[in-house]
Amino acid sequence: MTITMDLTGLSASMLSQMIRTRSLAPSEVMAAFLARVERVNPGINAIVALRDPEVLMAEARVLDDVEPAGWLHGIPFAIKDLQRVAGVVSSSGHPGLATFVPRSDDMLPRRIRAAGAVIIGKTNVPEFGLGSHSYNPVHGVTGNPYDPSRSAGGSSGGAAAALAARLVPVADGSDMMGSLRNPAAFCNVYGFRPTFGLVPADPEGDTFLHQLATDGPMARTVEDLARLLETLAVPDASDPHSRPWAPFASALDVDVKGLRIGWLGDWGGAYPTEPGILELCAQALATLTDLGCHVEMVPPPFPAERIWESWITLRSWSVASGLSPLYADPKSRARLKPEAIWEIERGLSFSAAEIHRASVIRSQWYTTLAALFERYDALVLPSAQVWPFAKEQTWPRTVAGREMDSYHRWMEVVIPVSLVGLPAIAVPAGFGAQGLPMGVQIFGPKGADRRLLRLGQAYHRATDWPGRRPPERLAA
Repeated sequence: MTITMDLTGLSASMLSQMIRTRSLAPSEVMAAFLARVERVNPGINAIVALRDPEVLMAEARVLDDVEPAGWLHGIPFAIKDLQRVAGVVSSSGHPGLATFVPRSDDMLPRRIRAAGAVIIGKTNVPEFGLGSHSYNPVHGVTGNPYDPSRSAGGSSGGAAAALAARLVPVADGSDMMGSLRNPAAFCNVYGFRPTFGLVPADPEGDTFLHQLATDGPMARTVEDLARLLETLAVPDASDPHSRPWAPFASALDVDVKGLRIGWLGDWGGAYPTEPGILELCAQALATLTDLGCHVEMVPPPFPAERIWESWITLRSWSVASGLSPLYADPKSRARLKPEAIWEIERGLSFSAAEIHRASVIRSQWYTTLAALFERYDALVLPSAQVWPFAKEQTWPRTVAGREMDSYHRWMEVVIPVSLVGLPAIAVPAGFGAQGLPMGVQIFGPKGADRRLLRLGQAYHRATDWPGRRPPERLAA
């Protein structure tokens, strides 16, 4: 059979259906994606640690005659380089791990393999996922497919860029401080941060105290988001926060008329935002209005500075808990980037009373939200406060004339969601005057994942922003 269509432009769900009905072979899919990776990836550096193409083609050919084991059967997949993948360099962007090849998979890639995917390599990240710009001393910097001189965001920047550039049909990501939402906005794709615990984590070290980060799906369609979420969100008895599985991809198309949406804007000016972003977000809200949702402005419901105080305490404590062994050894400490050292030293300095105070603030914010969600089905914030910036920058030092006092303050707009483990769907909002993408994050109460996916599906049907592909002169 000769396939003339652009396979790399199809959704994972469409590829899955064609493979299942044998109108398309996994080897044809693999050949198409490898050819595009060879042609496009050098210009943006989204996929790293790419496996031998001949080996990948051999694996795909074996699958041509095998009954599908799952919906990802034969589909090329690149795993975010914070996950350990058997047989693939898994550096987390850290020079001390530049040649580290695990013998076994972490839980997430293990589940993706079980669904039938062929893992082709990794997607790029900032070192240890710290920061919303994907650069590191091992693999370099990832460029934005819509303008390769700009950032693709992070820490799932490689995943978002690979999706936008059609190097993969669907991707995994993770999100502590907006890492599924900021790169989705920068690259005009979807990202979904699930309710904390819905996607279980590997049972290593403490499994109770640190509740800020979660894995989740990224895609160019909401259907693909939902299907990958189903794959990742199987409960695991070893995770104390694990939640029941749900069929997220079924009955996605529903009438969203009457849903009550609250728009938080820039939090009354607390979150400085570059010109044009709020105006573009307003267009996304207008789409929700056109769909029959009731959208209204919500005044700041809680002091932004208190949320930030709680966040930076609990985040630094969490980072220090994970990376302090590297800090303790002077040789490995010398190879850590300054932002990692800053986080670790802060985290190690806190007393138990200071951690408790931060968690009390978190609890108060959660209680405030509980009351707010009695009035609204979902709340909306911008997904980022800045447009994709020059990739030579490590991070923006000022936003709208206001100086940033840390390497991540410029992403403060995402922490009202992250701090309390809420579900959020990041949807594209369109393009600004310079042709660069932006997005909004729509979030709801814990357990509202399916509601948000359905709202996202209605929005996707009305807009399909990811269908506006990057200019071929830039991305190919």
